[in-house]
Amino acid sequence: MTFASIEFLFYFFPLFLVCYFSAKTIQTRNYIFLAFSLVFYAAGYTPHILILLFSVSVNFFLARAIDRRDGARRKRVLALGVAFNLILLGIFKYTGFLVENMNVLLESVHLALPVPRISLPLGISFYSFHAISYLADIYKRKVKVNSDPAQFGLYMCMFPQLVAGPIVRYSTVARQLGQRRTTWGRFSAGARLFAIGLAWKVLIADEVSRLVVGVFDATTNPTFVEAWLGLYAYTVQIYFDFAGYSTMAVGLGVMVGFALPRNFRLPYTARSITDFWRRWHMSLSAFLRDYLYIPLGGNRRGALRTYFNLSAVFLLCGLWHGASWNFVIWGAHHGAFLIIERAFLGRWLKRLPDALSHLYAVVVVMLGWVWFRAETLPGALDLFAGLSGANGFYRPSMALGFGLHALSITALVVGGLLGFFRWRRWTVLSGEGRAATASDFALIGALLVLSVVWVGGTVPTPFLYYRF
Repeated sequence: MTFASIEFLFYFFPLFLVCYFSAKTIQTRNYIFLAFSLVFYAAGYTPHILILLFSVSVNFFLARAIDRRDGARRKRVLALGVAFNLILLGIFKYTGFLVENMNVLLESVHLALPVPRISLPLGISFYSFHAISYLADIYKRKVKVNSDPAQFGLYMCMFPQLVAGPIVRYSTVARQLGQRRTTWGRFSAGARLFAIGLAWKVLIADEVSRLVVGVFDATTNPTFVEAWLGLYAYTVQIYFDFAGYSTMAVGLGVMVGFALPRNFRLPYTARSITDFWRRWHMSLSAFLRDYLYIPLGGNRRGALRTYFNLSAVFLLCGLWHGASWNFVIWGAHHGAFLIIERAFLGRWLKRLPDALSHLYAVVVVMLGWVWFRAETLPGALDLFAGLSGANGFYRPSMALGFGLHALSITALVVGGLLGFFRWRRWTVLSGEGRAATASDFALIGALLVLSVVWVGGTVPTPFLYYRF
């Protein structure tokens, strides 16, 4: 089940709202919210709910064990908790990748291990990081342990953010788990965000997806025009798909009284890669900064150590996104530019006109998306050859024939205007936080109706970050 589906829009969510707002106490609403969240998760692949419940149960008791201990014993339980979550994530996400790479080494002695095909549980990368942040904050005494299983279960399993984030710190919702207020004004603001995110997903991201698939998956030796059109389409798709999901998640939370963290702030308007990572997937950036970069020493131990820390963080950031060398290279790509900017390029960029620094950031990000989207290393290199013009400038192809039509061209243009530039008049459509006018609400209402019509006439498309 996805937010952009008939099942969610017309059955699941309306029934949830009726049950939720019929309850008179916060405790009852928590149980209803938790029950619906588990049903939402089980709709993806029911057996995986056992892994989710196992993770929730173990982390609930580990948190209480950390809270009851001091000194070295407290630290040992924290280490056990972090290890548990990383091992659980590693088993399901990286076992096959590790075995494949071991087989490369074993080829020299004519041995090969069977490669296990383990189904990846939805959202495991996100709820594992939720648990790690919760345990770490209890260890640091930043938050108090929650002894209510329903409240902790709701924090871990809340359906708006369970499958693809944002990564929510416990401190963000701790008070709201036991006391929250809903008003028509807040419900309206949440519905507005949900409608914007839904329009981003179905009217922009899904409309350009066929061009992306045609270039990346169905075309060999793409020409210069094909490669750049496909890459631009994917740049638009991944932003409006993932930011659309996050905006819908935040909107759903606001509608029922939860203030979930914002995950994007116009990242394609950045003037540097450093600025980009302050705007893109901000909950992940903050997690990596607070729970990995700073514990490694941050920028407090000299330039070389800072560069090493940045490299380590972004290699792991790439690996977190997927068990593939392409993702590792994507992480290294961003880490390298962050190091170069910190060393000297950042000072140069500040002296450049905004248009040039903006162009630099966009091109670097787009080139990084090649590694992120290509299924294999040869596939990425093939697309780079096309981007450089090595495969020729242009030829008619099925990718362009099926992927470029009136609606997809409109989506590419609108996506570029909304994603790459700041428009004061249209900030409401960019998900910015200013108050909406009556005309804005009319426009959003029209987009909501159009989006629902689109959803009813197409097959639901999973969000891209469901695979992570």
